[in-house]
This record gives sequence, C-alpha cells and structure tokens, in this order.
Amino acid sequence: MNADPQELQKFSDLAHRWWDPTSEFRPLHEINPLRLEWINARAALSGKSVVDVGCGGGILAESMARKGARVTGIDLSDKALKVADLHGMESGVQVRYEKIAAEDLAAREPGQFDVVTCMEMLEHVPDPASIVRACTAMVKPGGHVFFSTLNRNPKAYLFAIIGAEYLLRMLPRGTHDYAKFITPAELARFIREAGLELDGLKGLTYNPLTKLYSINQDTSVNYMVACRKPLS
Repeated sequence: MNADPQELQKFSDLAHRWWDPTSEFRPLHEINPLRLEWINARAALSGKSVVDVGCGGGILAESMARKGARVTGIDLSDKALKVADLHGMESGVQVRYEKIAAEDLAAREPGQFDVVTCMEMLEHVPDPASIVRACTAMVKPGGHVFFSTLNRNPKAYLFAIIGAEYLLRMLPRGTHDYAKFITPAELARFIREAGLELDGLKGLTYNPLTKLYSINQDTSVNYMVACRKPLS
C-alpha cells in the first residue's frame, strides 16, 4: 500500500480537531476558499462527478459538494473518515466517503470521474508518482485533475517547516518531511509520464503580517497544478 503508517497515525491522532478552524488545521480552512474557487473556475463543479483523493476530514470535499458536485472522498485514515461522515450529517452536505487507496479505486472505477482533486497529499506518501498515475486512470478523457503540494528548496524549508511549524506554530512540529517535498519540475514529469497535460500552475503564499493567503505566480513554497486528460 502506498502509504506511510507514521503519516496516517499523525493525522489520525489529530482527526477530532479537523473541523475546528482554530486548530492545527486552521491553514486548511483558510486556504480552502481560494483553492475551491480556483478549481471551480477551471472545472465548473456543478453537476460534475468528483473524487477527492486524501480527503481527510472532508473540508474540500464538502465545499465542492456545496458547489453542486457529486463528490466521493477517499482516505486511508479511519478516524478522519469518521469525522468527515459525522460533519456531513451535521451540515447536511452529502459526500460519499470510503476507505480505499487511490490505486485501488482507479482499478475499480477507471475513467469514472469528471474531476479528480489531490491536495496537500503527495508530500505525505512514499510514491507520489503512483498517486498521479491513479488520478489519471480515474478521470474521464477530457476531465480535470488538480494537485497541490510543497516545493523543495531552501525557502520552502524555511517557510513551511521552520516558519510554519516552529516559529509561527501554525502546524504541529513534524507535520512535514522536507525530503518528501516535490519540485514543480518533478511533478510535471510525473504528470507527463502518466499521460496528463499540464493546464496551469499557480503559487499559494502566506503573508505573516496580514495573516492572509493569496494565489499568485510565486511557486517557491506552496503550489497548485491543473491538468487535463487528453480526449484520445
């Protein structure tokens, strides 16, 4: 299985705090509106069949469902999925959650989704290229695939680990492993080798003075990638 047991345990231990906007997951709550609108502007989510790979507690999955998408959220953390299910019952937003690996869902339901999202996950798995291939297999020809992850360079280490985990304490210490960060060039290679076409690249930056995130051209730390699957 393409998963690190320590990574799964780390997020399972925090799962009960997933929907607390003041918790360790505050950054996810704050960036979610930005990435949701970026995805929706490119893929027009209403009426689309969507799978969110590595959905965790369901923050992005629920917001896409609110846009009118039919959403499936998959993850390998039982606790995170239970939190997602419970929150869905409280909010009344319908999302189908399942504990299944991306590779297994791709084998079971190839070419079944209009949109595939895999956000803030690639840097937590042993073989990110395998996840990219699975996402490619799941999406329909002409469909959209979205990734977000962390660049690997000294600035990313300074901002994402030293700054976010130790100085600003926005994330628990040990949330990220710098060695698993992925450069845009590496991710672009995974995308090409999987048979996707790169359709857009944007950076996501945080201003510690204003405490606001923004989408821009600065991909040096956090970045998002939009892809399309060719029609033939």
